[in-house]
Amino acid sequence: MSLGSFIAKARKDAGMSIDDLAAKTSVRSTVLREIEADNFSNCGGETYARGHLRNISKALGINQNEILRIFEEEQGSEERTMQELLVENSVMRQPQENRKVSWKTLVMISVVSLALVGVVQIVISNTPKNVAKTSAAQESIAPSQSATATPSVKPSAQNTFSTGTGVTVVVATPKGKTWLFVSDAQGRTLFSSQIEQGVSKVFSSDTQLNLKIGNAGGVDLTVNGKKIASIGAVGEVVSVSYGVNS
Repeated sequence: MSLGSFIAKARKDAGMSIDDLAAKTSVRSTVLREIEADNFSNCGGETYARGHLRNISKALGINQNEILRIFEEEQGSEERTMQELLVENSVMRQPQENRKVSWKTLVMISVVSLALVGVVQIVISNTPKNVAKTSAAQESIAPSQSATATPSVKPSAQNTFSTGTGVTVVVATPKGKTWLFVSDAQGRTLFSSQIEQGVSKVFSSDTQLNLKIGNAGGVDLTVNGKKIASIGAVGEVVSVSYGVNS
């Protein structure tokens, strides 16, 4: 008796129709009919055929190992690797194909990485440490005061950066250090560095100034002579732009 005939007999003995068996095994009726006719060509290969036979064995209550043994004798032809055998017997999982990363994901990762670098730089810059004495040409640091007092800040000639006179922004740091990047409408960089606490810098340009501030809650901004409300929290990275009419 062939494997297909054996399965057909077991199905009939169990009082099941082809459709009943299909419902229990999730194997299509057409494939089941072909299996009972000893035709396994539409099972999707020997591995899938073995999987169908396991399901059929469970549904009919017959010996799974015996069914597979008969299948190997009658139908087995392809040589399978040890990995395929382990996967088939649930000893290991089928290796997954490496997923391709889309360009959108790469851009998002880059943006998040830059933000994290900015935050880390701010945290490090605000960590208490001994500051070495600098030369007179460097930025002056406001004298230490009590925790409740606000350090006074005064702009000086060496802290003035300009590519025009249409718009003026004063950046003061009475509450803490910050990293600052400033450029004009043409993309020219006026400033890119860390500012110590208690320092004030003046920037001016013909039409527009673009600022990226690493510690938004630690700075005060004055634009064209008008004091600007707080633009963010301590440690927050904020980008703003101001023009002639700001």
